[in-house]
Amino acid sequence: MDDDAPGVGGLGPDVGGMRHSGDMTSPSAVDTRTAALAALRELVGRPDADFHDGQYEAIEALVEGRRRALVVQRTGWGKSAVYFVATLLLRRQGAGPTVLVSPLLALMRDQIAAAERAGVRAVAINSTNAHEWSEVMQQLDRDEVDVLLVSPERLNNPAFREQQLPALVRRIGMLVVDEAHCISDWGHDFRPDYRRLRDLIEQMPPEVPVLATTATANSRVVADVAEQLGTGGSSGDGASEVLTIRGPLARTSLRLGVLRLPTSASRLAWLLSHIDDLPGSGIIYTLTVAAAVDTARLLRDHGHDVRAYTGQTDTDERTESEGMLKRNEVKALVATSALGMGFDKPDLGFVLHLGAPSSPVAYYQQVGRAGRASESADVLLLPGVEDRDIWHYFATASMPDRERAERVIAALGDQPISTPALEAMVDIRRTPLELLLKVLDVDGAVRRVQGGWVATGEPWSYDAERYERIAGERRAEQQHMIDYEQTDGCRMEFLQRSLDDDTAAPCGRCDNCAGIWFPSEIGESATTQAAESLDRVGVPVEPRRAWPTGADKLDVPVKGRIAPGEQAGEGRALARLTDLGWGGTLRELFAAGAPDAAVTPQVLGGCVRVLADWGWTERPVAVVAMPSRSHPLLVDSLARGIADIGRLPYLGALDPVDGGPSGQPGGNSVFRLAGLWDRFSAQGLDIPEGPVLLVDDLADSRWTLTVAARTLRQAGATDVLPFVLALRG
Repeated sequence: MDDDAPGVGGLGPDVGGMRHSGDMTSPSAVDTRTAALAALRELVGRPDADFHDGQYEAIEALVEGRRRALVVQRTGWGKSAVYFVATLLLRRQGAGPTVLVSPLLALMRDQIAAAERAGVRAVAINSTNAHEWSEVMQQLDRDEVDVLLVSPERLNNPAFREQQLPALVRRIGMLVVDEAHCISDWGHDFRPDYRRLRDLIEQMPPEVPVLATTATANSRVVADVAEQLGTGGSSGDGASEVLTIRGPLARTSLRLGVLRLPTSASRLAWLLSHIDDLPGSGIIYTLTVAAAVDTARLLRDHGHDVRAYTGQTDTDERTESEGMLKRNEVKALVATSALGMGFDKPDLGFVLHLGAPSSPVAYYQQVGRAGRASESADVLLLPGVEDRDIWHYFATASMPDRERAERVIAALGDQPISTPALEAMVDIRRTPLELLLKVLDVDGAVRRVQGGWVATGEPWSYDAERYERIAGERRAEQQHMIDYEQTDGCRMEFLQRSLDDDTAAPCGRCDNCAGIWFPSEIGESATTQAAESLDRVGVPVEPRRAWPTGADKLDVPVKGRIAPGEQAGEGRALARLTDLGWGGTLRELFAAGAPDAAVTPQVLGGCVRVLADWGWTERPVAVVAMPSRSHPLLVDSLARGIADIGRLPYLGALDPVDGGPSGQPGGNSVFRLAGLWDRFSAQGLDIPEGPVLLVDDLADSRWTLTVAARTLRQAGATDVLPFVLALRG
């Protein structure tokens, strides 16, 4: 196979011919290598195909030695060919189906499609095809499945774990763990369920081969994964039982470069100027959902055929977008890391980053989408000054917290409690609560059962040393990315060394080796267009329409829908904190330690533009401010400034009751509402009949605005229109 030939995911439509288990024969006299080579050529549809260095070694270890193997090889090397060929040979020997734990839906879809083209009967069980699960299990019972692809979450689904997994473990022919670096600490917040694989491996007979594959493991991760794969080894010395096959990570097809530009506007302007110069079709990565959506909108507005792809994109739309990119029907997908692992388009022409990922591991994984079956592909990084702030936000948001963990464990008992019910008992939002439960589950402190979660009663202590080590490693990896941006040495060599690849050597192709290969000039019209896009203001603030379930448990006497006569209307924010344009100004305004100060003319001018474009049904008749605890000067000056410019009466701020709101912004809805209930009064304000503009600094959970709007509606306002500077998210 060519150096960067595609793995199974890049097979053509004419590939086929694999025999199913119904007509599989007993082991023939032909040696394993000959059989494996024939299977490989059948698989890829090329009579001249041959193994890459290490491919046959891995297959032999699995088929002949029934070993546990860890394969660390570059993207595009053909790791999937190893487990598909090994599956075929094992099935011919009468083995049961291969179970492939696959992390991402995009990867799963690609693998199933490739397997089907090659005649391998592959089926999947994941969160998007629950309607097919019963049929899949029936197919397994009839021995009509060669490869079962399972998402990591299924391993902790009570019904799957208790009803289906034991039978599967008894019949399993081979276990494959794709993207195995997720087992390690690197993936603790990406997929805690991956850490559960250790438990699965312990249940399996020691003679069942296990293969773990990744392209992005440094030595620390390799050692960690090998230790967990070795669990249950017959010798008792786990890690020593694991064969590690590690190859060079250099990607000879990639041409790497870094272009440092001073602002978000200049980066977008460069992209507008040169997107058509980038070869073929590709992926434009951003660090946030807002950036992906905004960038895609800007490019589309100026005639470029692109689509946004994020974790918030509908599943069907994601599938459609992947197909359009593979068929070269779009120039690019503007994507977050949701399209990072596993997506396979062999002829992807370029990968461009607007903002740097937080580690060389993530960066190598993403750039590895390009040039998998082509001689050349361009990879360009445009780092941003805001990258560090974004890295910090995501790193701290995902790290388990001792006090929160203890609160969750204390709230659980022997009787199952559903996640929504638990959310009403602890002051933690749904998404971080679900992540924390998974971490505690893997740690053995809680257990998911039918009906919800229970405490196990097992002793649990916060592993501060482990989490501090993870935090330190992340900080080091972030510094590695800064060093990558600034190095004057070979960039591919730098990435290889960051991933502990001893074969690292100058590539001769990157901007530092061969000179700058990308243009740096920016068109004047593109600069204007980018500036106008980033200067766009106005984000809808959707009103709350229903009270949170469980509010009555905290003595808040409401349930169901909020009465129409007590609801807020749709509001507006100047921008989101994560926005590329005004988001930067707002992040500085709300940064930790930033002093409270009067609103600047620049910010007030942006707010006036939002108000001018609002398009409300009825113009407000007065302005009211929130009694801000953190930014009283900012909120008061903003409300007064808007009232002056709009020639509206400024009525003052709502009065805090009993010291005002308790608790912190955001948090769980029930607890947040309880801390706000009956804490505002409008008795000191002369509320006129008509719509009132309610001014605040930052909207997070929106419960403050909801409760304040109810207070104003009860005082006589016919509508309340919230206006805030920033929307979190």
